[in-house]
Amino acid sequence: MLKVENVTIKYEDAVILRDISFELKPGKVIALLGANGAGKTTLLRALNGLLKMTGGTILLNEKPLGEYSRSEIARKIAVVAQENETRFPINVLEFVLSGRFAHGAAFGWESETDLECAKSALEMCDLAGYEKRLMNRLSGGERQRAVLARSLATEAEILLLDEPTANLDLSHQALMFELVRSRCSQSNYGAIVITHDLNLASEFADEIIVLRGGGVSAMGTAGEVLTDRVIGEAFGVKVLLDKHPASGKVRVTTVY
Repeated sequence: MLKVENVTIKYEDAVILRDISFELKPGKVIALLGANGAGKTTLLRALNGLLKMTGGTILLNEKPLGEYSRSEIARKIAVVAQENETRFPINVLEFVLSGRFAHGAAFGWESETDLECAKSALEMCDLAGYEKRLMNRLSGGERQRAVLARSLATEAEILLLDEPTANLDLSHQALMFELVRSRCSQSNYGAIVITHDLNLASEFADEIIVLRGGGVSAMGTAGEVLTDRVIGEAFGVKVLLDKHPASGKVRVTTVY
């Protein structure tokens, strides 16, 4: 699906990413962790073909990413960026339908399939009934859910999400991860999610990658990665580790 081999990115003399290698397989969710400035967002932009690499290769379905057109990439990879300009006065349905542009849809010329995909995505993101609400009248959490709905409406096989739970309350944080998890499992899609919530990563991700100083500090399952040493080195904090009483997954509690 998406294979990353020794990706390196430099800005002038500064190395932002260094020899990053991993593979996103169909049906899997990867959580990308790391302190601010570790290179997470830069990596996601490279995976979407928006940044030129200094070295390395990114393969999308065994073909170099650079050989795809922007429209082809948009049909295969959907992005929920950390910063989105969503304060413009169009309604929620129009905004979500914009995710169908890569399929040839245009305002006023959407097909029934386009409308069905958009309305289904709104329902999944708990936004049914919001179709005529203006984007610039939504709360931060509602806008974030609309952005996620737009990415789901693309029907892209790969989702790249940069802190998608920002501005969401607890119930909608869980809803977002459950949506991504079920979408990948049921449709054989793949997702890479940047998050600062180690416990959500532990619960929902198949694999966790921790970036530190532009390189991979640790990679593996939650049980392999979420350790005192890795968390301490990546975030500079002390933690208590135990098992969640319901799921049995690793649970992280920060010691202040």
